[in-house]
Amino acid sequence: MGKPQIIHTDGEDLVVLSRRDYEALCARAGEEAAEDAMTARIVAETGEAIARGDDVALPGAVWDAIEAGENAVRVLRKHRGLTQAALAEAVGVSQGYIAELEGGRKSGTPETLRALAKALGVPLDVLVE
Repeated sequence: MGKPQIIHTDGEDLVVLSRRDYEALCARAGEEAAEDAMTARIVAETGEAIARGDDVALPGAVWDAIEAGENAVRVLRKHRGLTQAALAEAVGVSQGYIAELEGGRKSGTPETLRALAKALGVPLDVLVE
C-alpha cells in the first residue's frame, strides 16, 4: 500500500489514496465489484509477469506439494480455487481430460500445457518437468 496523503481542512481531515489502494480497501470490505476489479488486476499483472518470464509467487505449501511429487496441475488448480470443470472450460478441453492429466494418465500436448499454464497463472516450466 502506498503512503496516503492527509489534507487538513476546516471541517475534517481528508485522506487521499491511489485508486489501487482504494480498490483494495473496498475489496477487503467485501464490495463485490471492487473484488472483481482486484481479481482482474491480479490476473493481468500475473499474465504480464509470465510473459516477461518472471517468477510468480506461490505459497510455500504449493511448492512443497509439487516438489513432493503431487501433480502440479491438481495442486495449482486447488490453490486457485478452480474445479476441474472450470479449468477445463478455461483451457478448452473436457473435464475428463483434466482428470486424466491430474491422474498422470495423459501428459498433455504443448498447446494444452501452455493454455493450462496461462489459466493457472504460472510459467510453463512449473507444469513441465
